[in-house]
Amino acid sequence: MSSWPDGYGLHVVQEVDSTLNEAIRLMPQAQGPVWIMAHNQTAARGRRGRAWTHPKGNLAATLLMRPSGDPEQAALRSFVAALALFDACVAVTGRAEGLALKWPNDVLLNGGKLAGILLESTGQGRNVGHLSIGIGVNLMDAPGADMVEPGAVRPVSLLSETGAQVSPEDFLTELAAAFARFEAQFMSYGFEPIRTAWLARAARLGEVITARTATSETVGTFETVDAGGNLVLNTAKGRIGIPAADVFF
Repeated sequence: MSSWPDGYGLHVVQEVDSTLNEAIRLMPQAQGPVWIMAHNQTAARGRRGRAWTHPKGNLAATLLMRPSGDPEQAALRSFVAALALFDACVAVTGRAEGLALKWPNDVLLNGGKLAGILLESTGQGRNVGHLSIGIGVNLMDAPGADMVEPGAVRPVSLLSETGAQVSPEDFLTELAAAFARFEAQFMSYGFEPIRTAWLARAARLGEVITARTATSETVGTFETVDAGGNLVLNTAKGRIGIPAADVFF
């Protein structure tokens, strides 16, 4: 079992509307990075404002931090968080088999969605005031297939896929420790080692995938993630970099 990382605070509540909203409320008094965990969320949300269910026993957490750098660099923390989630899953299960990272912000287990990441930030212009990294992990139970849009990967839980029974508190300790390691690497050496590690764990690298936005759809071979964190597809029209989209297999 890992130890709680030095320099990171912990704020645990029994029930809250969402840990992302709790992060907003804590911003004025936060001293350094702090992890926020809730045993129950009444109004959790995912990407693009989608609802996110929170069955009992799952992890709902947000890391509130004040990063240095511009908004583009702050956004790369999604890759830091994804690597931390991957390592936390390995730590609590003893296995890496079946785990993969799905661009831009999901962790897959045996092809199903185990965890999701959502970044929100505050600030003016090119200055990032606070960054909130929201994380949900299906530890004990997974939402039904009716809770995801058609074509999306099915939700799965750590318990159903591996038999591992892990409390949110124990998982968060492993997650926080892993995040601290990767964040230190990111701050010391930049995005390149994070990018390389992420690509080594990437789902469907070298395969044909679909990247869909509200206004367009691009089909191509998943070639890489570039230095800015953009998805790079090799399409019939050439190589295309995509900064934001939902990916479908």
